[in-house]
Amino acid sequence: MKVACVGCREWALEIYDRLAQANDYTYQIWSGKTDFSQEALREFNPDLVLFYGWSWFIPASILQDYKCLMLHPSPLPRYRGGSPIQNQIIAGEKDSKVSIFIMNMEVDSGDIVAQEDLSLEGSLDEIFTRMVDAGERLTLDIMHNGLKPVPQDHNQATYCKRRKPEDSEITNEELKICSAEYLYNKIRMLADPYPNAFIQTVDGKKLYIITAKVSES
Repeated sequence: MKVACVGCREWALEIYDRLAQANDYTYQIWSGKTDFSQEALREFNPDLVLFYGWSWFIPASILQDYKCLMLHPSPLPRYRGGSPIQNQIIAGEKDSKVSIFIMNMEVDSGDIVAQEDLSLEGSLDEIFTRMVDAGERLTLDIMHNGLKPVPQDHNQATYCKRRKPEDSEITNEELKICSAEYLYNKIRMLADPYPNAFIQTVDGKKLYIITAKVSES
């Protein structure tokens, strides 16, 4: 089997590296937008294409000509769209899923071929470690046992927007009305490599908050 691996995020590239070491399939890994091209993909002519951690438009011709899979860390059809982990954490979710689906031209709406539980407790690093482990397991199972597509229930779909750097501000209003758990979640979901949580100080500077803990007293 020839497997094309296209990604840019660190967690996706870690999954690809593990896959390449796990079996004797032929892999081609592209690690960024400038590294990847449709011409190179067609020259490689893969049996399967993984677009894990990929945020850019994929032409319809690629999706039609190849079996293309995407990994999305949410319990699809819920939390389709951008920044799914951050949007789930800030919504107070504690349990999620790693979902792998067949890509189509709609956002995160293709048939699901694998899902596994994902805890959103702990640090962002811990969440990503669990996600990478699950992504590797699920993808290897797909490679060994084939695709078993299950259509999503689009009536249950919810959507979230990709967060922007300015959304990382902890505002005065939030300090007045939000619980300690909410603020703690906002800080931990914005650990590196994401735009860290910050407060705007009276002298016009930004004070970044990297870690936090909640005390009962």
